[in-house]
Amino acid sequence: MTDRKILFTIGFTQKSAEKFFDLLAKNSIKKLIDTRLNNSGQLSGFAKKDDLAYFCRTILSTEYIHWIESAPEEKMLSAYKKKEISWDDYAKEYLAMLERRKVENSIKLIAGGDACLLCSEAKPHHCHRSILAEYLNKKSGGSFSVHHLV
Repeated sequence: MTDRKILFTIGFTQKSAEKFFDLLAKNSIKKLIDTRLNNSGQLSGFAKKDDLAYFCRTILSTEYIHWIESAPEEKMLSAYKKKEISWDDYAKEYLAMLERRKVENSIKLIAGGDACLLCSEAKPHHCHRSILAEYLNKKSGGSFSVHHLV
């Protein structure tokens, strides 16, 4: 399929602000879509919601969107972080949540091929952004090629 768009993903931990914004700039990201449940805590560093919106607008002329409907529910996230459930169980619960919420109805957020899903994890494996990206790709009939910025 020649008209497949790229759906980017990125995590901010273990990256300096310079590397993070360079990756977004080099890939011509126009929409940074925050998929985090908690995005304003002190551990977010330069990626706190309000700061990130400002940096995106000022440094990159990029739109910042907090897509709360795609964020994992607190209960499942907490259980995974506390190792009360495995990665496989967390992934199944998250996927079921995406189905319940029908997040694909908001696929227009990423339709242009210049969007990047954001979460905190440094690597895409064992991260909900990977599950979300693949879910959206499947629901769009495979119209995206997922590319993780690391």
